Amino acid sequence: MSQENTSSIIVVGKLGAPYGIKGWLKVHSFTDDPQGIFEFSPWLIGQQGKWQTLEVVDWRRHNKGFIAKFAQVNDRDEAMAYTHAEISMDAAQLPELPQGEFYWRDLIGMSVITDKGYNLGIVDDLMETGSNDVLVVKANNKDAFGQAERLIPFLTDTVIKEIKHDAKEITVDWDPGF
Repeated sequence: MSQENTSSIIVVGKLGAPYGIKGWLKVHSFTDDPQGIFEFSPWLIGQQGKWQTLEVVDWRRHNKGFIAKFAQVNDRDEAMAYTHAEISMDAAQLPELPQGEFYWRDLIGMSVITDKGYNLGIVDDLMETGSNDVLVVKANNKDAFGQAERLIPFLTDTVIKEIKHDAKEITVDWDPGF
């Protein structure tokens, strides 16, 4: 994989320290369902901007995390070379979501417009809170309300009125003064 084509790569975890002498490594999963990381293979392993694929041949739970064995790694010394490397996958490997559901990464970069036509800015990030997710919207430079950033609850039907994928636009019922 060339370095130029990394826009569709998403980090899903990180490799930890070697485990044992046969090339196993500890795995730290960043996926919602931690063991879901093993549904994707091969993994793209990133170190210093270089990518290579590793095929998971076996894995199991270990303490509060996981350990994994790769086809190409057969002893502790080889495993050491992968310690702290990022585990990634190509976005194309993600399962299709049902109509009306989105991956967070699909929303980042979308414009957020009120139902009255005011442009609030661009989705910069999303946060999980106890009750609901929140859009972090970076306001436009010349925001009429002097806002630099807005936190908008991701509540479908009440706040989020429509998500137009093709137009990269989210329509919200929200007071621009907030």
